[in-house]
Amino acid sequence: MSKLSGLGGRLYRGETSIEIIGHRRRWYAVSAVFVMLSLGALGVQGLHLGIEFKGGSSFTVTKVGASVEDARAAVSATGVPGEAIVQTIGTDKIRVQTGALDTVQNNAVQDALAAKFAVPVESIDTQIVGPSWGKEITRKAVYGLLGFLVFVMLYLAMAFEPKMAVAAIAAVVHDVFITVGIYALVGFDVTPATVIGFLTILGYSLYDTVVVFDKIRENTRTITATSKSTYSQATNLAVNQTIVRSINTSVIALLPVGSILFVGAGLLGAGTLKDLSLALFIGLAVGTYSSIFIAPPVLAQLREREPAMQALAKRVNGRTAPIGTPTPAPAHSEERRGPRNQPKRKHRK
Repeated sequence: MSKLSGLGGRLYRGETSIEIIGHRRRWYAVSAVFVMLSLGALGVQGLHLGIEFKGGSSFTVTKVGASVEDARAAVSATGVPGEAIVQTIGTDKIRVQTGALDTVQNNAVQDALAAKFAVPVESIDTQIVGPSWGKEITRKAVYGLLGFLVFVMLYLAMAFEPKMAVAAIAAVVHDVFITVGIYALVGFDVTPATVIGFLTILGYSLYDTVVVFDKIRENTRTITATSKSTYSQATNLAVNQTIVRSINTSVIALLPVGSILFVGAGLLGAGTLKDLSLALFIGLAVGTYSSIFIAPPVLAQLREREPAMQALAKRVNGRTAPIGTPTPAPAHSEERRGPRNQPKRKHRK
């Protein structure tokens, strides 16, 4: 930790620099690979929507020692179409989710579960979700996401500047798209908890991006007057000054989320937590990447197109000669002669 803090101090003072803005094509290429993978996953597998979005039936059995394998075998024996989703809830409950069933199929599943776990049929909690309700939930989720993005863009445009808002939204769309693609690749069901996780990672990604943008604004407040560095150079310094903080914050945030995902959902079988924890884990990691390697380069690229920043770059580059450039000799210099104290020779006749 002392080495990391020492590195952070050198980065903050500009003694050491990590070139981020100048290598933006490299970071864009990395993001393009993940975007292509997300497109492939969405095109081949698509998202597995839960019954809250597509409709279906849910059966909850309360039985100490009930196993997922027994519940899946009981439902499979009834011959209902589709693959059942079986999850554990706590230590004494099993939840089975199926597609839309008619009355006969619904009763068959209840009887099979009651016989398998030796519980009364009346003790099984049954819920039927219609497709119209699922469409309503989907519509509200989309409206909530779009409204959130519009509100954030307006706030950033007023608090900072419009181009910062554009760069921040580009990073957010990048985060959501990659998270959704990985979610489709893993095959987890999309539930309301997943939507909550997506909205949470949007807020975290924007929070980290705003911190970096605030430092960029501080470094570039009087940049045209001083003419000491270009906008890209000042932006790169700001990212270096905040990169250690961003990494530390992300690691602290990923530790509890990783515990929920790998320990709670993976080892303990808490199925209700995996939808939320997976979205949070992927989103936090991708959001940290975008706040450092996507949003600042996009902002610098947009600002460098402005005439004032182009003129600034010419002034800065004109004042700083490239390393290794030979210094031109003065125009009035004469050919090198011998030692000054050498006596002059008389002209021979």
